[in-house]
Amino acid sequence: MTGATLQQDWTDKRRYLWLLSTLTMLLPLGAIGLVEYTGLALFWWFGPIFVFIGIPILDHLLGEETENPPEAVVPHLEQDNYYRVAVWIAVIFQYWAFLVAVQVAATAALPWYSYLGLAITTGTAMGIAINTAHELGHKTNRFERGLAKLALAPVFYGHFFVEHNRGHHVRVSTPEDPASSRFGESFYRFLPRVVFGSLRSAWELEANRLHKEGKPVWHWQNHNLQAWGLSVLLWGALLGYWGWGILPFLLIQSVFGFQLLEVVNYVEHYGLLRQKRENGRYEPCRPEHSWNSNRRVTNIFLYQLQRHSDHHAYPTRSYQSLRHFDEAPQLPGGYASMIVLAWLPPLWFRVMNPRVIEHYDGDLSRINYGSGSAS
Repeated sequence: MTGATLQQDWTDKRRYLWLLSTLTMLLPLGAIGLVEYTGLALFWWFGPIFVFIGIPILDHLLGEETENPPEAVVPHLEQDNYYRVAVWIAVIFQYWAFLVAVQVAATAALPWYSYLGLAITTGTAMGIAINTAHELGHKTNRFERGLAKLALAPVFYGHFFVEHNRGHHVRVSTPEDPASSRFGESFYRFLPRVVFGSLRSAWELEANRLHKEGKPVWHWQNHNLQAWGLSVLLWGALLGYWGWGILPFLLIQSVFGFQLLEVVNYVEHYGLLRQKRENGRYEPCRPEHSWNSNRRVTNIFLYQLQRHSDHHAYPTRSYQSLRHFDEAPQLPGGYASMIVLAWLPPLWFRVMNPRVIEHYDGDLSRINYGSGSAS
């Protein structure tokens, strides 16, 4: 069957469902609307309720999606601008919801638990927006890479643009990677390590790049400074308009948002290790070095981030083209439910440690313990 015939016979059944990813940006608007309609303060917490209760239930009810697009149609999928525009729209929705949430936090006389709920709901949306930035940051054109930095601005985590692309993708599933969690390491031990390790790595990567170009690190072409500058402008404008009273809201949503990114990092490579060769270099990243999940609903909402093995093998491959690999280790649930487990270390270890050991056929020397991992 020719590629042209396949393009006619095969259709992306999820083509318009990808737009649901943009709606997660509107979680703060949903919270505000539900509170106004029902009068129930509970709905200020609509973001975490929907993401960490609703989505796992839907994942369970609707099951998995393991179909891969035929390789013959992938060039057509990659060239279809509909999929790109769908991601651009998410950034527009993100800022709409963020600015409305800030306005409500600044002007409404909310009790502390409602204020906190709105901040966490906003942080949930902004944390998911980091995944939008992730998709955009892997593109090669200046416009989409600029949108990636813009999507990172509300959470003040712009160095992710540098560290993820040029740090994590190079060192993934090795002890040297701050964003690869180690066997037996709780999320609460991992979090400070990844936050400060990624920040240091991003700064060093840019310093080295600029040095090779004969430029100082404090140069306007430093991608970290560009991304942080957008955050300074955004937060500065909001503080200037609404006053310093809005700062706690900005900080809470930021911290919750970026820890949401990092708990996903924690889940994606827990305990997995690329082996060192005799020449001292690590083996290439293969499907077995990332935890995958084909839960249908979470994949729709996260641009198939859960098909993580293919993403690491082909970082510029767009979300609509990512493939499932049978040899990749599979999580027992979607990211939404696994995040909750990661927040509860005893349950996480009980569920995941046996799976790591089974993945390596009981050979503990092949597991990522950190600096002491066997080569």
